[in-house]
Amino acid sequence: MGDLRRLDPAAAGGLLRPAVAPARVQLDRNEGGTGPIRVLFVCTGNSARSQMAEAVLGRLGGTAFDAYSAGTAPKGVHPLTVRALAEIGIDWTAARSKSVQEYMGRSFDYVITVCDAAREACPVFPGTHASRHWSFDDPAAAEGPEEERLAVFRRVLGEVSAMVEPFVGGAQQGVSGGAVASDPGA
Repeated sequence: MGDLRRLDPAAAGGLLRPAVAPARVQLDRNEGGTGPIRVLFVCTGNSARSQMAEAVLGRLGGTAFDAYSAGTAPKGVHPLTVRALAEIGIDWTAARSKSVQEYMGRSFDYVITVCDAAREACPVFPGTHASRHWSFDDPAAAEGPEEERLAVFRRVLGEVSAMVEPFVGGAQQGVSGGAVASDPGA
C-alpha cells in the first residue's frame, strides 16, 4: 500500500508559502454545525488537480470530511491521474469528471479552487463557506514521453498532498487559511 508521506513537499520547488494569519470562520455545516466538513475542489477540467485533492482529502480526512471535485469545463479523468494515485494506494479507477453545475444549490464549508482559470470562472455557491485558492501547475498540459509526463503528475500530487495535510487539521479546528501555493512569480 502506498504512503502519502513518501511524497516530498520539497518537490513543490519552493512554491508553498504561508498565508496571512488563519482566521476562524463559522461554518455552515448541517443543522447545529455537526456532520462532516464539506469541501469542493474546483479546477477547469476536473481531470487532474481537483481529482487529486478530492482523493487525498478522502484518504487523510476520513469520515470527518465529505470531499468533492468539479470542473468549470470537465474533460474526463486523466489516466495519469489514476496512475499517480494508484502509486500511493488510492484506487481512483471509478472516478468521473464532474461539472460545477452538478453542485449548484448545494452548500459547502470550503470551496477551494486549484487553478487560476477556475478561480476566475468559479460560480458562487450558497451558504456560508470559506473560499480558498491553491494554484498548481496543470499536469495534463505536460508534454513529452509518458514517463516525463507521469513525473509531472507525481510532482503535482506531492504539492496537493502537502496542502491538504495541514488543511485537514486546520479545518477540523474551525480555522480557515493555512498554506497556499502560488506561482513562482507571484
